[in-house]
Amino acid sequence: MVTPHPITAQTSPFITAGDHANSQYFEAIKALVAERERAEAAERPRWQEAIDEVYTLVGDEIRSNAGRPSQAISFGTSGWRGTLGKDLFLRSVAVVTAAILTLYKDAEADTSLHESLGVSSFAEMQERGCVLGFDNRFGGPMLALAVANVLAANQVKIFYAGEATTGALSASVLINRAAFSINLTPSHNPLQYGGFKYNAADAGPAAEILTSNITRIAGDYMERKAVPFLAGSVDLQQPLNTLPGIIQENALKSWQQLIRRGKARHGIDYDGLLADFAAGTDIVVCVDAVHGASRDQIADLLGNPGKDRLLLLRNTPDPTFGGIAPEPSAANMHLTLKALTAAPQSLKLGAVIDPDGDRIRFTDGEVEISMNQFGAMAYHYLHEVKGKRGMVAKTVASSNLANAVAASLGEEVFEPKVGFKEFKPVIDQALVCFEESDGITLIGHTSEKDAFIGLILALDMMLTLKKPLGAYLKEIEEQYGHYYPEKDGVTVSQQGEALFAALDGLKRYDVGSTIPVGGENKTIKEVIAIDGRKMILEDNSWIMIRPSGTEPKVRFYVEARDPKGCAQLVEAAKSLLAETGLLP
Repeated sequence: MVTPHPITAQTSPFITAGDHANSQYFEAIKALVAERERAEAAERPRWQEAIDEVYTLVGDEIRSNAGRPSQAISFGTSGWRGTLGKDLFLRSVAVVTAAILTLYKDAEADTSLHESLGVSSFAEMQERGCVLGFDNRFGGPMLALAVANVLAANQVKIFYAGEATTGALSASVLINRAAFSINLTPSHNPLQYGGFKYNAADAGPAAEILTSNITRIAGDYMERKAVPFLAGSVDLQQPLNTLPGIIQENALKSWQQLIRRGKARHGIDYDGLLADFAAGTDIVVCVDAVHGASRDQIADLLGNPGKDRLLLLRNTPDPTFGGIAPEPSAANMHLTLKALTAAPQSLKLGAVIDPDGDRIRFTDGEVEISMNQFGAMAYHYLHEVKGKRGMVAKTVASSNLANAVAASLGEEVFEPKVGFKEFKPVIDQALVCFEESDGITLIGHTSEKDAFIGLILALDMMLTLKKPLGAYLKEIEEQYGHYYPEKDGVTVSQQGEALFAALDGLKRYDVGSTIPVGGENKTIKEVIAIDGRKMILEDNSWIMIRPSGTEPKVRFYVEARDPKGCAQLVEAAKSLLAETGLLP
């Protein structure tokens, strides 16, 4: 009996030769990546060659797939996401681009779209153009080229940024006065995902009136052989240098121009900050780019300091992310903590940034700081240190530490449902907009979440206050109270109306009723029902339960006022879900 080659043994269960539809290429890639990561250094190239071979098959599927996506095209809070080759391929991406162009043509007769689009005619859109970029995912240049060919065939100016972060592309829209941007990214999703983000002229996540129309039009177009704006003769891979209307765009330079332009509003002196960082030899910054789009921009962003002053981790191109979940998380902070521990400097700033650079999480080498805490710190810093006045905006699932800070300062809190686009009503009023999933922006900056502005603000805090972030957080908590947030989620079989009907059972828990938490009944003093159900208890701890907008999951968020209370609130949330029948 012949023993199969180890690589064949890993891939054969998932790949059917010559059959893209029934091959699970990314399951094969995951198995190979696991072996690569376990292998000795000398053996790793062999496993990498096998990974590259499977990616060649994915590339062929992306080019050749002429069918429908395996899941219906749907734009959620941050665009459309799906499996590369199965959902996102040349034709499906081209069809969605055609749907976006149709939206601008429809706007000529439908004035209700004008405000959200930021333009009033198709000709204006063509002239102002589109900023186009992608993250580090496999197939990014190929998919972006398909978009570029559709746009060029319809005389739309293109600012081609190549691989870039979401925040930098957003800045590019504002600086170039572009009509919109397209970013091929699924943000922090795992390696098998591709994505398509569309932002209109305000450079922020598109309003629901736009995404729902794109979803509808794209769904219709996927059923047609002849698609408007997508002539059958269009070669979706015609080289970029042969296309008319292409302008090479340096998105980071646009970002730098925008932060300088916004100085009077947010108070950050970007050039002064870089000079102070260069002079402060006792300061070190460590950034883990998890192989994402920020990896080649961080050094320029921070003024190209020496390697002893800027430690870059996972800054090589790797669309597999080394097998990790590519997100800012406690689990991914260990390499940053290790690097900072070994660094001799006394002031230390560490960060993990997700693949498209719109999420960030911090540490000072000892204390980990999620956006729940950092958002409140950012607001306090702009208000009390920079002397700015105005409200704070945070999603309803985010920590109430910011609420406590704002109440003490006599300022308002804008608290919408989950999704960064929900901040649109206050984007020019709130000093800080942030969400618990590690996204932030500032007044005078873009209306898109941006890891770079978070990193620059954190460095500004540290240099101005001359103390680690953890020390600043401790001061704020001692003054405004301690808050301990946590979140989790459970996969459920119910979806759609059945899921909403089950969650309706939580309505019995209203103001004045009690919830058993840690062996005692706690009274609900307030209920916020704008996004699922958030039940605030008498001690200001809370439980929030909401359906996921992108997966068959129910998410729950809790916040305790003491460290041990989190676990008790999590158990209480699970008990509530069990009552609805969503958990056994």
